[in-house]
This record gives sequence, structure tokens and C-alpha cells, in this order.
Amino acid sequence: MGLAPGLKGANRTGRPFTGDFAGVLLYETLLKFGFARGTYGERVDDGLVLTGCRITNAVRCVPPENKPLPNEVAACRSFLNASLAGMQSLRAILALGRISFDTTLRALGLKASQYKFAHGEAVDIGDGRKLFGSYHCSRYNTNTGRLTPAMFHRVFEEIAAHLGRAGCQS
Repeated sequence: MGLAPGLKGANRTGRPFTGDFAGVLLYETLLKFGFARGTYGERVDDGLVLTGCRITNAVRCVPPENKPLPNEVAACRSFLNASLAGMQSLRAILALGRISFDTTLRALGLKASQYKFAHGEAVDIGDGRKLFGSYHCSRYNTNTGRLTPAMFHRVFEEIAAHLGRAGCQS
């Protein structure tokens, strides 16, 4: 669960994170953990295919300055609700950043105030499903060291372990 389509990524290419700096770490990690196959070439026609996962965003449109206002998040919730409802075999959600984490909780009918976002933490969201939190894989977070590839990979290790316990394959 990303925040919103990136101006230079999904908004331009039509595929989430494609063409954005954040996509490099995200897609390399998806490939490493078996959630994608092929090669990520920062283009829609690069041959990359997601396997056993889907990428969506908490907010449907590119917000001004990439910082959606609460009313913009709320206005997009029906799209997120529909997207989540269509994922019948959903067992794990990775929320990239606190806004995505809180928005996902609300879309699932849970009170965001009852859960705390923290990188690497997971919360039970019912029916054997978990919501995992990670700092967003943005250029800012990776350049400042707030998020390293190793930290991001540890979250994916936890997701893979959860899916293994749930009898799912990545």
C-alpha cells in the first residue's frame, strides 16, 4: 500500500512506483522475495510481473506536494475499499508510511487510533490477516538512512514468514 501515485512514476507510466526512485528498492525487494519475476527496468514494458501480490495506493490521485490532506484521503477511501474488497485471498498488507497504515486500517473498518504505526511492526487485522508497517521507500527516507535496504528486507522476511504460517506461497 503506497501513499499515492507518484508524479514521475505511476501517474506517468500507469504502473505504481515505476519510474520513481522508490520503485527501485521496492521492485528489487519484490523480486528478491518472490513477489515478482522478470527484470525491473523502470518501464512498463520491462517484463516485470507481480506474483502473489498487488500494489495499490491509499490515495488515488497525485496530491499537491505529495502530501494528501485528510479530506483528500477520505475522498479516496471508497476506491481503496473497493480495491481491498476485491482481494479475496488477502493475507498480508504492507503499508508504506503512517498515512497508508492509518488509511488501510480505516478502510478495513478499524480505528487507526487503536494501532500504532512503527517500522517493522505488524498488527493482526482479523481472519489471520496482518498489516505490516514500513517506512516508505522514498528517496528522502533512503538518503537519510531512515530506511535501509536491510531494514526493508527484514519487513519482507516477516511477511514471507507470516504467509508461510498461513499456508500461502510467495
